[in-house]
Amino acid sequence: MADLAAARLNMVESQVRTQDVTDVRLHDVMRALPREQFAPAGKAYLAYADIEVEYAPGRFLLKPRDVSKLLQELRPMPGERTLAIAAPYAGAVVEGLGLSVDRVDGEDLTAVSGEYDCIVCEGAVAKAPQAWLDALAPGGRLAVVERDGPVGKACIYLRTEDGIGRRELFDATPPVLEGFEAQHGFAF
Repeated sequence: MADLAAARLNMVESQVRTQDVTDVRLHDVMRALPREQFAPAGKAYLAYADIEVEYAPGRFLLKPRDVSKLLQELRPMPGERTLAIAAPYAGAVVEGLGLSVDRVDGEDLTAVSGEYDCIVCEGAVAKAPQAWLDALAPGGRLAVVERDGPVGKACIYLRTEDGIGRRELFDATPPVLEGFEAQHGFAF
């Protein structure tokens, strides 16, 4: 276990802090939270690698760099209500920051109800589903990677009184969640 603790510290120092993730709250939680508990049995050694780790069929943990950058831009604050969609590690990190977290990781990832201050997804989607946008409370933020091709864009959606805004953050290449692939039609 000492090797995994050292790997966890090294992950924060070499994959998180070096990527302009300056939120020390994130550093502290990520240093303490055993990421290997989210990896499949016998694959704990993958938890700290610079790769997406498949934790269930078709479900992946984001790379440490990507999840930390996405969470920093989400700006979760203690007391806020969070929805973690196919995001066991991100949900646990946010919980460690003092937020209440609901988790959706079943077959229908769009079956969400309620209003949330923060929503995070660890898999890529072609486009953020309307059900997720509808679940944003006023001032609520959605952090997700949208991918329609070889490279995706990490995005933050923000609900304001005027509607919903979207901002692209950085390139990312996580696998697209099953059922959330781009639907391309025929065109001349």
